[in-house]
Amino acid sequence: MKNYFQMLLDEPNALTPDQVVAVLNESGDHRVILVCEHASNWIPAGFKGLGLDALAQHSHVAWDPGALGVAEALGGAMNAPLVFGCVSRLVYDCNRPPEADDAVPAVSEVTAVPGNADLTAAARAERVDAVYRPFRQRLEQVIGRAPADAALVTVHSFTPTYHGQKRTTEIGILHGEDPRLADAMMARAGQHTGRCVRLNDPYGPKDGVAHTLDLHGSRNGLANVMIEIRNDLIDSKNRQIKMAQLLSGWLREAIADLAPEVSS
Repeated sequence: MKNYFQMLLDEPNALTPDQVVAVLNESGDHRVILVCEHASNWIPAGFKGLGLDALAQHSHVAWDPGALGVAEALGGAMNAPLVFGCVSRLVYDCNRPPEADDAVPAVSEVTAVPGNADLTAAARAERVDAVYRPFRQRLEQVIGRAPADAALVTVHSFTPTYHGQKRTTEIGILHGEDPRLADAMMARAGQHTGRCVRLNDPYGPKDGVAHTLDLHGSRNGLANVMIEIRNDLIDSKNRQIKMAQLLSGWLREAIADLAPEVSS
C-alpha cells in the first residue's frame, strides 16, 4: 500500500520548496528576522486530509490561527523579512527536529491524526526531506544576510482552552538557550500592555518549542525570542494589526536594551 507521501509524488503537482516555505520583504532590514512556522493549515491533496474532517483541518491543531497576520503586519512595521511555513504542522512541524516524536504527530491535543499513525522511518524521512529541510535552508539563507547584532523573533498563537482547561495567559514570551531578549521584553511588558504576560507560558523549553530559536538564533549568536499570542485576541485582521503595532514598539525597546551586551 502506498504511503501518503508517495501518493503526493504521484500527483502532477508534487511539492516544491516554493510551496513549502515563503519569504516576505526579503529586501527589508535584516536587523530583525521574523519567523512563523505554523502559518498555514494547508494539507496537500495527496495526503487526503490526513484522514481528518474539515473541522479538524481548520482548527488550531493544524496551524496557529492569526499568527501569520500578526507576523506580516509586524514585518511591515519593522521593515523586517518574514519567513513562514506554507504547509500544515500536521504534515511536518517545522519547529521540531526530525527526531522529535511530535514533528509528525499521531495525536495533536485530543485529535487523532490517522494519516500520521504508524508511519515507517522511510515515510517520516520523506516528510523531513520535503518540508523540514527546505524550510531550514531558506531560513538559513535569510539569516545569512543578517548583521551580528540581529534578533530572531518567532510568532505563534495558542488556543484559549487546552485539554479542557482555560488559559489566563494572553501573551507568552518564551526563550530557549538564550534568555536575553525574553527577559528584556518581560522587563518592559508593563510599559506596553495591560494584558496578562507570562514568561515561558503556556509553553517553555521543556515542551520542545525552542528548536528554531536555538538552532537558528542562539547558535548563530543572534538574540532571539518566541512570542505566543492567545488566538482569540487576534481573530480579525484589525486585531492582528493592532497586536503587531503593540509588539513592534515593545520589541524595538527590548532589542535596544540589549545593544551594549550584543555588540560587546
